[in-house]
Amino acid sequence: MKIMGQNIEEMVRQKLEPKRFNHSKNVAKSAVQLANYYGVDEQKAYVCGILHDVMKNASDDEQLKIIEISGEKMTPLEKANKKLWHAISGAGYIKTVLKITDTEIISAVRCHTTAKANMTMLEKILYIADYISEDRDFDGVEDMRKKAFSNIDEAVFEGTQFSIMELAKRHMPIHPNTVEAYNEMCAKLI
Repeated sequence: MKIMGQNIEEMVRQKLEPKRFNHSKNVAKSAVQLANYYGVDEQKAYVCGILHDVMKNASDDEQLKIIEISGEKMTPLEKANKKLWHAISGAGYIKTVLKITDTEIISAVRCHTTAKANMTMLEKILYIADYISEDRDFDGVEDMRKKAFSNIDEAVFEGTQFSIMELAKRHMPIHPNTVEAYNEMCAKLI
């Protein structure tokens, strides 16, 4: 796929370290598979997957500059947690540099680390594709892969639960969007 006359995959390759680029390709592949399964636009899923970490290797200064230029807003919690910046700056990069105007793609990239309540199917697909891409090998990944293709809401529930538990173990703050997504799925499924 080309954006502004440039091959999107090659553009991402130039911005990322090889391991991160490989991960992005794997997430794009998983996103397309999930999109096919759930009847979602596969091209949009691919774009989300290949671009989700586009700013992951950028410097703090570059990320903050893109966030400012794009008009993306950060909460105090987001400002304090640099691990969240790449999703926010990624959404900004997609808008300002790549000139992608599809709000669902921008939002999917923005919430791919935290999830959020009321996610669209594309947003759920990217969130889960990031968990289940073939380069992931954490305990429980095979169960998550099965859930992803049987009930994506159960997979989102498990993903948010996993994130909350991991962050709590490390005494790190939990983004309110993650808690809201967890609560929404909990109410829906239990």
